[in-house]
Amino acid sequence: MPDKNTMFTGSTSPWPQGYRSAAVITIDFNDIYGILTQAPAVEGRDKTLSVWRYGTLRGVDRLLNLLAKKQVKTTWCLPAIVAQEQPLLLERILAEGHEVACAGDQHEDFSAMSLEEQVACARRATEKLTALCGRAPRGFRTPAGQWKPGFAQALSGMGFQWSSCWRGDDLPYFHPGTPLVELPLHYELEDEPYFAFNLSPAVPPGQSRIASYQETLANMTQDFYGYHRFGLCYLLRLHPEIMGTAGRISLLEALIDTLQQQPVWLTTAESVAEHWRSSQPANTPDHPAEIFQRLWEQNHG
Repeated sequence: MPDKNTMFTGSTSPWPQGYRSAAVITIDFNDIYGILTQAPAVEGRDKTLSVWRYGTLRGVDRLLNLLAKKQVKTTWCLPAIVAQEQPLLLERILAEGHEVACAGDQHEDFSAMSLEEQVACARRATEKLTALCGRAPRGFRTPAGQWKPGFAQALSGMGFQWSSCWRGDDLPYFHPGTPLVELPLHYELEDEPYFAFNLSPAVPPGQSRIASYQETLANMTQDFYGYHRFGLCYLLRLHPEIMGTAGRISLLEALIDTLQQQPVWLTTAESVAEHWRSSQPANTPDHPAEIFQRLWEQNHG
C-alpha cells in the first residue's frame, strides 16, 4: 500500500500542486434506454425493464446521498431523453454541484449511424441538455458503439472540451488535430462487467456474474493504488441501477474512503479536462494517438 506521504516519483506531477494523482467518478444514468439499445426485444417487457428502472427509482437517490455525505463532486453522463423524463432528479444532480455530460439523444447505437447522423444526434442532444441544464454540456460519452472518423473534430467544433469513450491510456490525451481531451476508460474500473445481470434476456449472454463484492472492491482498490503510485488518472464508470443497490453502495463508500485518505485530486471530468488543456496544450509527437493518426492518414489518403 503506498505511503500517502511519498512524493511523486516522476520529474514533475501533471496534477495541481499537492496532488500525486487524479480520480474522477463518472455515472452513466441511462434509465431503461441503455438496455433498449443493447437488447431492443425487451421493449414492453416491464419485468425486465424494472431491473434498469431501479436506478431511477432508488439508485440515483442513494448515490447522491453518499456523494453529499462524502462531499464528492462527480460527472453524470445522461442521454437527453433521460434528462427530459426525469426533471426532478436532473435538478437535484445539478443543485448538488455535479457535472452533467452528454450521452447522446436517446442512447443511440453509434455503430449503426453515419458520421452525419452522429453529428446531428450530438447537436440535438446538446440543444436539449443546454435548455434543461442552463448551460451547454462540456463532455461527451458515446452512448453505445463506435464513433466515425471526424467525429472528434465535430465535437470540438460544437464546443465540447472532453470525451470519455476510448481506452488505451492511463492519462488524458488530445484527439489529434483537436483540443478535445480524452479521459480514457478501462473495463476493470466499471461496475457493469462485475455486476450487470438479468435472466431473460440473458445479460451477460454467458451468465457468468454476479461477482464477489469484496473481491471487486479489492480489485478497484488495487487499481487505485497502482494509478496513484504512477501519478495517473483513475476514472470510474458506474451506473445507478448497479452501484446504487443497498448492498453495493457500501462498496463505493469504502472505495471513496480509500481515495480520500491519499493526496489524490478527486474531481469532475470537466475540471481534469480544463487543467489538462491549460497545463498540457498538446500531445507529444511520439504519443501513440499521434502515431496512430499518421498511420491512418497514410492508409486512407
